[in-house]
Amino acid sequence: MDKRLVAPIVITAFLIVYFLIFAGLCFVLPMPLWAKWTGLIVPMALIGVSLFVLVERIKEVRSGEEDDLSQY
Repeated sequence: MDKRLVAPIVITAFLIVYFLIFAGLCFVLPMPLWAKWTGLIVPMALIGVSLFVLVERIKEVRSGEEDDLSQY
């Protein structure tokens, strides 16, 4: 594994665990049903975005493009 990929993977893993704990707590704590669904949908959307960004970063590192500023 490329050492440049370790940090993005670790950070994404921590974010996913955090969002899952947050979503789980929304269903354990007493709150209105709409708040529970919002507490589930928003973290799941953020997990999806985090995974998308991770995949894009992996593609970027594998293509050899280290610095996006070189495109501008």
